[in-house]
Amino acid sequence: MYNTILFEIKDGIASLTLNRPDRFNAFNEEMSREVIDAIKKTAKDDSARVLVISGEGKAFCSGQDLKDAEAAKGRSLSDSVIRRYNPMILGLREMPKPVIAKVNGVAAGAGASLVFACDYIVAAKSAVFVEAFVNIGLVLDSGGSYFLPTVLGYNKAFELATLGEKFTAEQAHHWGLVNKLVDDENLQHATQEIANRYASGATKAIGLIKKMLNNANSATLADMLQQEAWNQEIAGRSEDYREGVAAFIEKRKAAFKGK
Repeated sequence: MYNTILFEIKDGIASLTLNRPDRFNAFNEEMSREVIDAIKKTAKDDSARVLVISGEGKAFCSGQDLKDAEAAKGRSLSDSVIRRYNPMILGLREMPKPVIAKVNGVAAGAGASLVFACDYIVAAKSAVFVEAFVNIGLVLDSGGSYFLPTVLGYNKAFELATLGEKFTAEQAHHWGLVNKLVDDENLQHATQEIANRYASGATKAIGLIKKMLNNANSATLADMLQQEAWNQEIAGRSEDYREGVAAFIEKRKAAFKGK
């Protein structure tokens, strides 16, 4: 169905693999369209309760394919960002399901932004990141100007964005950009383990929690207290809530169905 990505939904887990290993999974027009389409499919499919994004081969994603960009000389970069990258990032952040990044190698430019747009990031110790935009005279895009200062604060974000130097997965983990750092040989197992937990979790509640946390940066305490009240009402009407209470009373593990 797709030419530049691999996509499947199995056992509650949607798997999206960037599949241009010969180009280090760099984005061309086709891959951008296919990734956006797969994100939309995941959001709409109730059988998918978590999305895992990974890269085939040695890299996660090296950002925009500059050869593809060179072939499209004269194009509007603003149009490209608005049409190709913004829907991708917003689709991940607005999806009412958790999104996991499985980072096996380099994540550069828009590839790094794609990682940081995910909700939970598992990285191999050999993985590296680079905000490469400034190295070719461009600015952060794909949400980089939002994610970096939100997590790191202004000064560190400025350093990474304006010097364009590589930083390791270990550094990213220390700074709070990466949730889990693992040995390379354990990357698949560690990612599968957390994906399984989310696939069997209280999906409705997780989606509402995600929405609230995303709103928190631009809201007051009073705003968030009101949102908590509204969303608690929604969660309290879910099948998962009834199952969670029953499991607690019966002293057993809850069998959530994501409804």
